[in-house]
Amino acid sequence: MEDLKPSAANSLPLTPLGFLERAATVYGDCTSIVYGNSTVYTWRETNHRCLCVASALSSIGIGRSDVVSVLYANTPAMFELQFSVPMSGAVLNNINTRLDARTVSVLLRHCESKLLFVDFFYSDLAVKAITMLLNPPILVLIANEEEEEGGAEVTERSKFCYLYSDLIIRGNPDFKWIRPGSEWDPIVVNYTSGTTSSPKGVVHCHRGIFVMTLDSLTDWAVPKTPVYLWTLPIFHANGWTYPWGIAAVGGTNVCVRKLHAPSIYRLIRDHGVTHMCGAPIVLQILSASQESDQPLKSPVNFLTAGSSPPATVLLRAESLGFNVSHGYGLTEIAGVIVSCAWKPNWNRLPASDQAQLKSRQGVRTVGFSEIDVVDPESGRSVERDGETVGEIVLRGSSIMLGYLKNPIGTQNSFKNGWFFTGDLSVIHGDGYLEIKDRSKDVIISGGENVSSVEVEAVLYTNPAVNEAAVVARPDEFWGETPCAFVSLKPGLTRKPTDKEIIEYCKYKMPRYMAPKTVSFLEELPKTSTGKIIKSLLKEIAKNM
Repeated sequence: MEDLKPSAANSLPLTPLGFLERAATVYGDCTSIVYGNSTVYTWRETNHRCLCVASALSSIGIGRSDVVSVLYANTPAMFELQFSVPMSGAVLNNINTRLDARTVSVLLRHCESKLLFVDFFYSDLAVKAITMLLNPPILVLIANEEEEEGGAEVTERSKFCYLYSDLIIRGNPDFKWIRPGSEWDPIVVNYTSGTTSSPKGVVHCHRGIFVMTLDSLTDWAVPKTPVYLWTLPIFHANGWTYPWGIAAVGGTNVCVRKLHAPSIYRLIRDHGVTHMCGAPIVLQILSASQESDQPLKSPVNFLTAGSSPPATVLLRAESLGFNVSHGYGLTEIAGVIVSCAWKPNWNRLPASDQAQLKSRQGVRTVGFSEIDVVDPESGRSVERDGETVGEIVLRGSSIMLGYLKNPIGTQNSFKNGWFFTGDLSVIHGDGYLEIKDRSKDVIISGGENVSSVEVEAVLYTNPAVNEAAVVARPDEFWGETPCAFVSLKPGLTRKPTDKEIIEYCKYKMPRYMAPKTVSFLEELPKTSTGKIIKSLLKEIAKNM
């Protein structure tokens, strides 16, 4: 068999972009997208629109390896751009709409974005961001007529070179979309936690996203033609690959701009929603809403990841008719690669015990290769006793290529053939993982990653601050919130209040990253070598 080798016929590069082409053939007359009161597309129409945009991008000079950024909410254009941008050969970069102009400009500069698609409602943010750049990207405005009538006027429309609707009109629906030359070619670059001092642009290839997409569908047992409600921001790791996944199974994408509980329940009822994803905060909002007085008419599958949902929230959500699945993933992995696979005999346990089991992260998904929890010092696997803490390490096809322009960060993450996550976990006797902490300085608040290092850097710019340390404080609603411990410089004639420190941070950085709590100490606790003891501060925050 030694003479049997790969050939052009059996080694075409894997890519998730082909899922759209197939959906247009198999599900052409089926609804692909629903939005608002009047927007409905079929899969044939969505394929047509994506090809037109890809063609238009190519005609204005966008091509292979160019980065095209998107600043947009979960509306039809955002879904389409997950296909049309890479179909032009370019690399897609979704930007978190909750960032401030300075941070957006840093990310655009770092990835050398050639073109930026801008939501009508974020036009001011985009214009402010590009004024800080020497080589700003081309701006394309996406304006939905129905929304624009009730929105604010675009103050600097002259800054925008094109309208999204014009690209669709001028594009060629017979455009032959550009397949990757290699399945290892980049398809997306996503930024983690919005850190401005050292942006981490996570680069994924076509092969990794293809495998992650099919793995996500398989592990969650998504059937053909589901009805998927977009409560998970697509800018979060490309919506955990579900834009491509829902195309693969010919589902209906119910788009929604804002997370508003009454609207969510209405959309679930009106469209017969079967699947949705989101951070634990989404479950909390839906469970606490007045709309939750009545249980759902049909079960809705809800996939959540991030910090563990409180058992009380899980119980409440399940009682309403949400079938909650819990998992674990990272931007660096492109989606959920650990899930709490349910065992039939667990159904006989009390509801409180079931909720406790569901709060664990679980086992590797069927399409992922290897996961282990190792001792950081020795590198050996920890005992499966549910008590011994180690770092989660991974091997699998959906792991990133690396961090853009950051060889040291990439090298530090890949060691001895493993990807080191920085997340600390135990393994229970049944082989299921349960995350205990993060060795990285990241706080997950309402589904958003907050870099404690960046918050500390802002605090240190305050002339009254002598020392600062930021840790996660448990919060029933948000999961975690940033809690700042501050010591002030001696000899101040006037000491700032906690509210003034919080407002100072909100002015200097995206508001969601600012500390929600500030505690003043005479001196922060330190080791003999002068390092701040964050573990002690975490305990203080936990007991507040």
